[in-house]
Amino acid sequence: MTTARQERKQFGIALAALTVGFFGAFVAPPAAELSSARAATTERIVVDWHTGLAIDGYDPVAYFTDGKPLAGSADFELRYGGAVWRFRNIGNREAFVARPDVYMPQFGGYDPLGIAHGAAVAGNPLLWRINGERLFLFYDGARAGTFDADPARAIAAAERQWPQVKRALSP
Repeated sequence: MTTARQERKQFGIALAALTVGFFGAFVAPPAAELSSARAATTERIVVDWHTGLAIDGYDPVAYFTDGKPLAGSADFELRYGGAVWRFRNIGNREAFVARPDVYMPQFGGYDPLGIAHGAAVAGNPLLWRINGERLFLFYDGARAGTFDADPARAIAAAERQWPQVKRALSP
């Protein structure tokens, strides 16, 4: 873990403890909001600041094999691309090792519509689409709907902007 990531992690833990201690009794955000609030949007792959997990620990291969997001297991973890990926079984982990370019979410797990507008907006692993044998994650349902209306156009716009957005993110 880089020094910058360690500092962000320590700051995030301290800030979270302070926030929970002060506001915890008054406001409890929904789990989906809490999850995306903890996602690092400075890395080339969206990871949870606290755990280092990509896509909140969901198995990226399961989207293709099972047609839905399924939680991975700590027993089948793999470090790849600066993130920890979890899988449901050894077969899924081996499939990912053989073809990470196929199974990893496109644009590092960032919302393709955000990328198309030049912004790194973390996608939610529960809001997803597979298009052209690639996995896309979305910030919210409205963005997923916009993508559904014209996927080719959304993907092309995101691909044009991705190199610029990617350069602004930490390796």
